[in-house]
Amino acid sequence: MKLPWLIPGALLVLLLLPGRAAAAKASGLDLRTFVGCAVREFTFLARKPGCRGLRVTTDACWGRCETWEKPILEPPYIESHHRICTYNETRMVTVKLPRCAPDVDPFYTYPVAIRCDCDICSTATTECETY
Repeated sequence: MKLPWLIPGALLVLLLLPGRAAAAKASGLDLRTFVGCAVREFTFLARKPGCRGLRVTTDACWGRCETWEKPILEPPYIESHHRICTYNETRMVTVKLPRCAPDVDPFYTYPVAIRCDCDICSTATTECETY
């Protein structure tokens, strides 16, 4: 079953995300109605034992992707299509945490999203327990 609004929604995402596709920020979109996957600014507290935390603003993947299940008569009795908003391309950034104990490595490395897509869940980049 195809939903007719998915095609215009996909075209809208392509128009809003030119060139580097998902490199455009999702903050310019109406996040309550957005269907798809985009790069969005995200702030978190980078920390490790023996150091003070450091507030870091980065780019992360965010969105809602098409997902569905339908019953079928043959085993496994269900056909499913589950996609999640996940990292397609990243780069790693390293920051130095403040006030670390002398025996603690002060460097903290985290991924920055360059491109995000709706795709199957990969345990290499995502916790996939519920899929």
